[in-house]
Amino acid sequence: QVQLVESGGGLVQAGGSLRLSCPLSGRTVSSYSMAWFRQAPGKEREFAAAISWFGITYYTDSVKGRFTISRNSAKNAVYLEMNSLKPDDTAVYYCAVQYGTTWNERAGMKYWGKGTLVTVSS
Repeated sequence: QVQLVESGGGLVQAGGSLRLSCPLSGRTVSSYSMAWFRQAPGKEREFAAAISWFGITYYTDSVKGRFTISRNSAKNAVYLEMNSLKPDDTAVYYCAVQYGTTWNERAGMKYWGKGTLVTVSS
């Protein structure tokens, strides 16, 4: 059973920074991408960032230049460094796993974490 457990969320002032972590435990296939999604209050869940098996990174336009996705050398944990935070970044942030060596935003995710809340005050 694969488990993803997000941590690092909290309350921060606009312009501040947070670092989210998401370790993966359990048995998976040999190659997968990992991603961060977010869901703001009253809105649908949206893609934020992803990192493919080969380390290629992808970002939604609204976070480019402010957020950085990375992972550990064992490829079983993903991180999201968030800088210059804005109130619009307030959301529950979820990490997820997609099987395969390349990232495909239109493809489904295999596993999801339960999320961590990030609140950015103005």
